[in-house]
Amino acid sequence: MNLNNIEILTENLKATKDFYENVLNLPVTECDSKSISIKIGLSTLKFVESLKNEKPIYHLAFNIPENKLNEVIKWCKNRIELIKKEDAVLIAEFENWNANAIYFYDNNDNLLEFIARKDLNNFETETFSSKQILNISEIGIVTDNPLEFGNQLIQNYGLNLFEKNQNSEIFTAIGDDNGLLIIVKTNRNWYPTETPARSNWTKIELSNKNKSDTIEIKE
Repeated sequence: MNLNNIEILTENLKATKDFYENVLNLPVTECDSKSISIKIGLSTLKFVESLKNEKPIYHLAFNIPENKLNEVIKWCKNRIELIKKEDAVLIAEFENWNANAIYFYDNNDNLLEFIARKDLNNFETETFSSKQILNISEIGIVTDNPLEFGNQLIQNYGLNLFEKNQNSEIFTAIGDDNGLLIIVKTNRNWYPTETPARSNWTKIELSNKNKSDTIEIKE
C-alpha cells in the first residue's frame, strides 16, 4: 500500500515551510496563504491552515534505506534534536517488523519518525541526503475502537491488516511496509513519548492493488 498524499492541519504555515524546506531540505511544491505542500520522496505532505485555537498533533513516519539509520542520526545532528533515552539517541528496535527507527518533533510538535525496514531490500550506497527520504510510510489515526475501525477500512476499501503486527483493540496497523495506517486508541501515548493521542482532521490518498481511494478522518 502506498500513502500518496497526506493532508493535515497546522497553526503556522510559515514556520512549517521553514522547517520542512530549510531544516529537512525537502522541496516545497505548492504554497499559498492557506496551505503548503512538501514532496517527501514518492509522497506529498500537505499542511492546511487550522482555523481553530486547539493545536493539532499528528504522528508520521518516513521510510529511509534499510542501511542508513546511523547515517541519518549523523545527518540530523545540528538540524534537529532526536528523542533520547539516558543521554543517547533512542533507537527503537521492532523485531517483529524487522525495522529500526528514530524519533523527533517538527515545528508543530508532531511526532516524526525515520524508519529503516530491512524487508524492503532498499540498500543504498550513496551518502545520505534528504533525497533518500523515500516516502511517507505511516500516518497515525486515533479512535476509540482501533480494531473495529481497522476492520471497517478493510471492508470498505479492500485493505488488509499488517501481518507483522499484533493487532488489538489498543493498536492496529493496516497496510504493509511501504505504507501503514497506524490506528491507536484515544489517549494512548504516542511511543516513545508521554503525548496522548488525539483525533484530528486528516485526509489520506492511498493506492492499494492498483486501486486508489481517499479516506477522510474527521475529529
